[in-house]
Amino acid sequence: MKHLSYFLLFFSLNAAAQTYETQYARPVHDVMQQVSQQFGVRMKFDANVDTAGVMLTYADFRIRPYSLELTLDNICKHFDWNWWKQNGNTYKIKRYEYPRRHENEGRQMLQWLSAKYSNRAQWEQRRAILIKEVRERLEIDAFLDSCVKDAPAILSKVKRHDGYTTQNICLELTPGQHVFGTIYTPLPRRGRGRLHPLIICPDGHWPSRYRDDEQQRLGTLARMGAICVDFDLYGYSQSAAEVGDHHSARAHIFQAACGLKLLDWMLTNRRDIDTTRVAANGGSGGGTHTVLLTLLDDRIKASAPVVHVASHFDGGCPCESGMPVQLAGGGTCEAELAAIIAPKPLLLVSDGGDWTSTTPELEFPFIKRIFAFYGAEGQVRNIHLPDERHDFGPNKRQAVYDFFADIFGLDRTMIDESRVTIQPAEALQTTGF
Repeated sequence: MKHLSYFLLFFSLNAAAQTYETQYARPVHDVMQQVSQQFGVRMKFDANVDTAGVMLTYADFRIRPYSLELTLDNICKHFDWNWWKQNGNTYKIKRYEYPRRHENEGRQMLQWLSAKYSNRAQWEQRRAILIKEVRERLEIDAFLDSCVKDAPAILSKVKRHDGYTTQNICLELTPGQHVFGTIYTPLPRRGRGRLHPLIICPDGHWPSRYRDDEQQRLGTLARMGAICVDFDLYGYSQSAAEVGDHHSARAHIFQAACGLKLLDWMLTNRRDIDTTRVAANGGSGGGTHTVLLTLLDDRIKASAPVVHVASHFDGGCPCESGMPVQLAGGGTCEAELAAIIAPKPLLLVSDGGDWTSTTPELEFPFIKRIFAFYGAEGQVRNIHLPDERHDFGPNKRQAVYDFFADIFGLDRTMIDESRVTIQPAEALQTTGF
């Protein structure tokens, strides 16, 4: 009997040692099922997260019965995953994405940044550092030096529409690679001056710049009195025939250079532009480049990034974050970069269905504080559409029309998107180069 007791004690100690030696590992799929049941939530796994046969060490010790989010942190960070709260009680598990953070991290970032400056002089010191380091991290000056110099533009015939014209433009940027765009110009009208505002319009990750809503927006702004020019993303539309994958760090530099080169060409070769009224406007990834162009070129006097500016998201494509500009100044975010335009006019358009859902609560007050250093709180506005999702829909376009009507004196009576001619893709492409 005594020998049996020693045997049982030895067996139990050995079993405990074996459990310790295996690091209390359990299949992560089983652990996630337990977490779902314990907290009453549903887990969804992204296509690139494979849990089959994957073991989680010290599994039970990672579960915090008082906090689902801390539990998910403990599990996900072990595999370089991250969790995201979806609608209702659903949580999605994805691979770690360096430009995307949780809303609370954005709040902490803005608090950290706000402590760096409390007046205009301190902000302008910070602003100078950001501009300098963004240029360096983007490597934009070296890239511009490598660009083709004085290449003539290839221009299509001018097409006349109701209240405006379109003309395609092609500029050689680097040897064998071009920027392709379309210029929308107001038709002359009695009582309208000879000089027009210019709006550079970087495109976002929509199917192409030929889509209906982009033609409606640029055509309407032209009818209202502004000259607008858009251009292909790197590797999209006509550009796709010249370059490789859009998802590259080069796209980040190339697209910024496209906007700058078009701005240079328009201001050098057109005599109908009022250089005191130059702006940038784009949505989503085009919003990223709207902010970037505004930072890179002081000739831009107004900025209207749509469904973009967030403190916890830098843009999910390498064309927005492939060059680490968000590391400038010891760490920054899109809200701070957008504020660099202060005290010149800035419009933020946000919605409730994407990362801009926090704009009224977080980013707008942060940016407005910087504008207040100049006594210019009225120069920044936020149009928030809580029931809408990530797009460039009619209400977002209307916000853009109202903004430019107010700051550039455009003609509101010409806002009628039904009068814009929707052209096929071929009509907006450059040929013969």
